[in-house]
Amino acid sequence: MVELAEEVSRAFGTRVRPDLPQDILRAFGRAGISLSSTRKWELQEVDHPAVAPLLAYKSLYRLYTAHGWSWLEQWVHDGRFRPEYVPGGTVTGRWTTNGGGALQIPKVIRQAIRADPGWRLVVADADQMEPRVLAAISRDPGLMEVAGRGDDMYADLAARAFGGDRAQAKIALLGAIYGQTSGDALTHMAELRRRYPAAVAYVDDAATAGEQGRLVRTWFGRTSSPATTSEHLDQDNPPAFGTTPAARARGRFTRNFVVQGSAADWTLLVLAGLRHALNQAGLQAELVFFQHDEVIVHCPAAEAETVAQAITTAAESAGRIAFGPTPVRFPFTTAIVECYADAK
Repeated sequence: MVELAEEVSRAFGTRVRPDLPQDILRAFGRAGISLSSTRKWELQEVDHPAVAPLLAYKSLYRLYTAHGWSWLEQWVHDGRFRPEYVPGGTVTGRWTTNGGGALQIPKVIRQAIRADPGWRLVVADADQMEPRVLAAISRDPGLMEVAGRGDDMYADLAARAFGGDRAQAKIALLGAIYGQTSGDALTHMAELRRRYPAAVAYVDDAATAGEQGRLVRTWFGRTSSPATTSEHLDQDNPPAFGTTPAARARGRFTRNFVVQGSAADWTLLVLAGLRHALNQAGLQAELVFFQHDEVIVHCPAAEAETVAQAITTAAESAGRIAFGPTPVRFPFTTAIVECYADAK
């Protein structure tokens, strides 16, 4: 970082602090280049010798501040990263951490996460989990059929409804879940609503309930948090759809809650099934990492294939237990690696 900072200063012909955005903006201004920010995408448009070392410095600076010496001292002990998990820490049931950033480990840090000698990391990432959960809870026949193929759900959906354009299919499906109502998401929602009416109606109904101040529930019956005072609406005389920004914001929350919350319910069953399978098989394998759609198991190399199969079995069993008999499949993309970074 010191060397890169010096290189940046040499490129400008004067001392510049690359960690101070205003210093950078003034330096570019003196060079006749007007910038509105020091964001990466804006710097990449500039032809100046300071850009390359500046971008490299910014990357290392983020690493230094988030995962530098103080992070190592506080969260890494005896060769292990030891964050403080909070199961169900969000209103949707997703896990959080009290510190350490365990749920947002950048790729450069993943290079340091390695299995013990003779052991492997089995890294399993759920494929398009939220759209598959939406198919299961809405019981939409068409969407369940797509989710039952076990392939790339966005590509399959694109071939059926969006002229083969996977990006459009992804925007439409995630827009239905997250309540995106502008731009491409709005354009594609009409096609999604025409082909998968029950799925779209399921999240639309949840959004309407939220806008009217009512509660919604996950598939297991876990209830959303009540509206705040600023969001409170007269439930006896509900206003028209989306009358206030607060109502629309709450509608987006409840729309997402019924899917994300049900997905969180499913993942708990996956973890329970996996732990039970590993214990029953008498394996040395240990579950060492979990976030909303990813599980990592540390195990002897000889057990890796068995563990990978156990994850697949736990996911399918969780789907049956949680949602009953449906054609929906819940596949994982699984990698057996020595280094976490190699799994992506």
